[in-house]
Amino acid sequence: MIETLQQQYEWIRSARHNLFAFLEEIPPPLLHQKLATFGRGSILRTHIHAADSYRLWLGSFALRRPPLEYRDTPNEVIEHANVQTVRKLYAEVDDTVQRFLDNCSDHWLEPIVHPVAWQDEPHTASPLLLFTHTITHEFHHKGQILSMARQLGYPPPADDRLGGLF
Repeated sequence: MIETLQQQYEWIRSARHNLFAFLEEIPPPLLHQKLATFGRGSILRTHIHAADSYRLWLGSFALRRPPLEYRDTPNEVIEHANVQTVRKLYAEVDDTVQRFLDNCSDHWLEPIVHPVAWQDEPHTASPLLLFTHTITHEFHHKGQILSMARQLGYPPPADDRLGGLF
């Protein structure tokens, strides 16, 4: 199973690389342009939120770090971010995913019970559920990012085949 999930994540990384290349064509001020119809507000804020989710669920929760050790990317960083900043965050995500895969490969369906900062009771999820959540969460927000780009006058390339990989 580990080989399958590693291959799946490699395809996700390739699709993400294509997204980065597209975003580098958009003027930086537009990457920060707030669009009220989207929950995170801007392209870069949304992209960083997805990276933060990997760090929380795979890096902190699955690897059982103290719940208050994890922090979202600070607003000051987001406000000055560019595509290169986000690439660096996702390089950290790649490391986190690899540590997660290395540490959870023997117990994909065993529940992890761990506290989270925003609720009183510990949360329960299996490593496979956490992995599934983070990758589907990233692609949910990728769709929002592409919709935001289109609204800003930058129609994305057709990539309904996992980022144009096939």
